[in-house]
Amino acid sequence: MLAVVVTGMPGAGKESVVERAILHGFSAYRMGDVVRRFATDNGISPEETGIYAARERELHGKDIWARRVMEQVLSDSAERVVIDGCRSDFEVEVFRRHFGRRMSVMAVHSSPATRFERLKRRGRADAPATREEFDERDRRELGWGVGRVIALADEMVVNEGTMQEFLTEVDAVIERLSAMSGKL
Repeated sequence: MLAVVVTGMPGAGKESVVERAILHGFSAYRMGDVVRRFATDNGISPEETGIYAARERELHGKDIWARRVMEQVLSDSAERVVIDGCRSDFEVEVFRRHFGRRMSVMAVHSSPATRFERLKRRGRADAPATREEFDERDRRELGWGVGRVIALADEMVVNEGTMQEFLTEVDAVIERLSAMSGKL
């Protein structure tokens, strides 16, 4: 099994990486989808989802969302998986325990200004309406440890150019990782 674990700040382009990985035959697992599903199941509004996610980490451990995603991954029989949304060393360790050397962490980076504009255009219910809300969300993400995961990632893709440039680089990384996985 090959796993690509994608990390990055909100709006950096993680979903585009997931979409490309799917085109390369990967099964996709989105940590944010798991968080939103649990939040909805527990009557949490979209605006309070981030607070709920933090509270779950406090109650059940900093790796709770990775463990919940791994339950889903292990129940499937996919040979190549992409996991979107890793935010801490604790989560990375959950994935490393399961995938070992057949796992690579890919960080996607974009500037705060670029990400804020993307999030506004995306129009999801949890999108920040103001720069202050955006900055608060970034502080929350960084408090969980996403900055450290980005800094220590095995692969880094910068998403500041055109979409085609970004996708070309993502494809190259995915193809290289796929080729390397057969040699492990």
